[in-house]
Amino acid sequence: MGGHDHDHSHGSQAHSELSEMELRVRALETVLSEKGYIDPAALDAIVQAYETRIGPHNGAQVVAKAWTDPAFKQALLHDGTKAVGTLGHVGRVGDHLVVVENTPQRHNMVVCTLCSCYPWEMLGLPPTWYKAAPYRSRAVKDPRGVLADFGVTLPKETEIRVWDSTAETRFLVLPMRPAGTEGWSEQQLAEIVTRDSMIGTGLPKTPGAPS
Repeated sequence: MGGHDHDHSHGSQAHSELSEMELRVRALETVLSEKGYIDPAALDAIVQAYETRIGPHNGAQVVAKAWTDPAFKQALLHDGTKAVGTLGHVGRVGDHLVVVENTPQRHNMVVCTLCSCYPWEMLGLPPTWYKAAPYRSRAVKDPRGVLADFGVTLPKETEIRVWDSTAETRFLVLPMRPAGTEGWSEQQLAEIVTRDSMIGTGLPKTPGAPS
């Protein structure tokens, strides 16, 4: 894995097989907690911040602004890191955020074939399936099949482009704005942007659909 593994996803795999490394980290955290070096509540608060507060909300706000502000959208597609920085969201030094736009002609999907590099400042903690070997290998070989597994069926003429994240470059998908959202505020729009739609394995919620 080496320098490629920039995986800051403590706790997100609680329900799946834990790797030897994660078990060691977990054991170390337990020892440090017992010795009073780490406040478990503080650790939980950090994890929760990335899962809920910092998480997909940041990305959703970026997408909603791009949908309503053509100048911001252009800036975002030109230099994602810089554009997102203007909103006050700052990524880790060295991370470069590339934003790719879905259109009727092209659907973009993000994978990290080597480990699980992920724009966690924008999307929170990666979902467990993002790190799973079947997703990582099949997303490249059979993206249409993977999308079907996620319940997304695209027209045959839509090209599917798969982007492979690295430790230096993370990708964020700019989904298509759903019809029926004319005149909506950025806040209303942000609420229909799903985490999966920003990875490319899902679509924004349909206006009027139960959340």
